[in-house]
Amino acid sequence: MKNYILKIFLIVFAGICFSGCQEFLEEEPRDLLSPNNFFNSDAEAKAYLNGVYSTYMFDESLYNTVGLSRYYMFGTDLINPNRYGGEGKDFSLYTITEGNNPSRDTWQNLYRVIQDCNIILDRIEDNENISEDGYKQTRGEALFLRALAYYHATNIWKDVPFFTENLTIEEIQVLGRHSKSDIQEAMISDLQEAQTLLPDSYSDNEKGRADKWVTATLEAKFHMVRNDWQNMLDKSVEIINQSSYQLSDDYGSIFNDFPADEYNEEIIWQFDYVKDIAQQRRTDFFTPRIRDEPLNADDRDALSSELAAIDEGFTGYGLAIPTPEIVNTFPMDDLRRPWNVTTTYLGYELKWPYIPKLWNLHQINSPRGNHGDNYIIWRLADIYLMAAEAENELNGPSGAYQYINRIRERAYEPDQPLSGLDQSSFREALRNERAWELMGEDHRRIDLVRWGILVETIQNTEYNPSFIEAVNNVKPFNTFFPIPIQEFDLNAALLDSDPTNNGYR
Repeated sequence: MKNYILKIFLIVFAGICFSGCQEFLEEEPRDLLSPNNFFNSDAEAKAYLNGVYSTYMFDESLYNTVGLSRYYMFGTDLINPNRYGGEGKDFSLYTITEGNNPSRDTWQNLYRVIQDCNIILDRIEDNENISEDGYKQTRGEALFLRALAYYHATNIWKDVPFFTENLTIEEIQVLGRHSKSDIQEAMISDLQEAQTLLPDSYSDNEKGRADKWVTATLEAKFHMVRNDWQNMLDKSVEIINQSSYQLSDDYGSIFNDFPADEYNEEIIWQFDYVKDIAQQRRTDFFTPRIRDEPLNADDRDALSSELAAIDEGFTGYGLAIPTPEIVNTFPMDDLRRPWNVTTTYLGYELKWPYIPKLWNLHQINSPRGNHGDNYIIWRLADIYLMAAEAENELNGPSGAYQYINRIRERAYEPDQPLSGLDQSSFREALRNERAWELMGEDHRRIDLVRWGILVETIQNTEYNPSFIEAVNNVKPFNTFFPIPIQEFDLNAALLDSDPTNNGYR
């Protein structure tokens, strides 16, 4: 059974936002004045959980627009903006400082999620108004949603404040930074508990909630960023063998947005936005804009007319594009290439390359600023590649081919399975495979960081002329970002364990 956040509607109660799938919540919660008098039924607990999903889904510093993508997609060898300016400039150029750090909203909203989950966990404990089944599901989901926030926080800022109790603002604002490793260990333990509480899947009227396998995937991701190869392998193989997810036969079908059936058996978790109700703007950053395209300005009116005739339009910002490096190195015979790199459209040569799997040209069904596209967070191909990597690191390539070649089967016609590699050459092949398979899906930068090759990769990447400065700007401390400077005014203890703020001062 697939899991999606389906058709989420925004409901505001007394200044607190809650949202959820139409079918998430059958009954309206009673008057909401504060969390202290809200948890009087399973439905009310579920509504509060929906508010946490809403924060992730709708806030532009998290999964809407390119909030979290800034930390995982920009500043790599695969993607940079198409001009000097716009979203992602400082991330791509490695010119972020404490003073121009744009991440305060991300920091605040991740901690909003953490505190909301702490409230939920506190309020359902020994609560006679919550049924046993309601308690299990609510606790499991809250543990997952909190762990996801700490996953992002530790990936972005390394050591961060850590608390799992319902603290007051005054108590939170004196917390120092906690070891990233200790936080990760605690969250892995929470996720393991959550997997015992959550079902394998949901009925149709409950699709969208994090289930056991969504939670297992986050656990696998924690093992991955820790380079814990054995646990990474074990959890990945468990997901492959025991969950209901299957690899799609056709790579392109994973990303088809229209007709409206966006779902397939490969997606483990996604946010599904709905035009006019719960739209997203992330697609704008990948869709070309006619002001810039095609390369020959004299062709723009002609292309615009052709697009209009088929209800399409270059109506986005076109800010996130492939680097010259990946354009020149992505195999020409790889069937994934046309979905990840294109330099022409309708026969017109484009000024910039684009990533078609992330754009949407449907100007009627998906106009600029009002997209209903899904946002894939995790899919099974990633898990196969994680299994291949871990197996190779533990035992060499002999047992790893079975995983990587399953991904390559749909990438080439005829098949081009890997064989005859030693551990080192397999490692390099795996890194390339992750680039080609998962391009633009918010994995690359964390891969480069955990492999310890971020700086050397950036220094040896071919960029478009506006971003060549990144080669000289990137430094070893850029593996993490500075904590927003405004947070030190609220909590001076954040500098106690690291006065350099991750090397930025």
